[in-house]
Amino acid sequence: MRVTPTPLDGLMVVHPDLRSDSRGAFFEAWHGPRYSDAGLPAEFVQCNVSRSARGVLRGLHLQHPHGQEKLVTVLRGAIYDVAVDVRLGSPGFARWFGIDLTAENGQQLYIPAGFAHGFLSLADDTIVMYLASAVYEPTAEVVMRWDDPKLGIAWPIPPRDSSPRDASAPLLDEVGDRLPPFTG
Repeated sequence: MRVTPTPLDGLMVVHPDLRSDSRGAFFEAWHGPRYSDAGLPAEFVQCNVSRSARGVLRGLHLQHPHGQEKLVTVLRGAIYDVAVDVRLGSPGFARWFGIDLTAENGQQLYIPAGFAHGFLSLADDTIVMYLASAVYEPTAEVVMRWDDPKLGIAWPIPPRDSSPRDASAPLLDEVGDRLPPFTG
């Protein structure tokens, strides 16, 4: 396994050792001591799985307080995964990073607390699993618009479906008082 930093502080791409042969493929989606040695949290407390059709967009979401670190893995299909630095005072504030995560490439995205997260399904019947370092707390959830012009996220295909909550979410500037501070 190797870890590649992104241009945004704390956000990392994880490249597990993917072993393939005529039977299929195998990789460790999480190995506490190895991932901890690489700088990722040693403990996750919740595992979420979603299934989406092509064109479904989920996000942008985060929790504050009770921030969640996340490790995103695609088990089937493909997504364009996006993390946005929304830590007030961060040098990377309102900057985003996007990456294609697929079942075939086996890459994972580690998202620190203080980043909004969303993804766009690029294939039918895509299954995404993500580990979270804190349990979901509905009263701490912050949702913001995936198509906010201030963010200018370049989604690779036009989203065709999202939840009513995501479609009507406020813009980044409208949730500023609910965002976490940058602790550098």
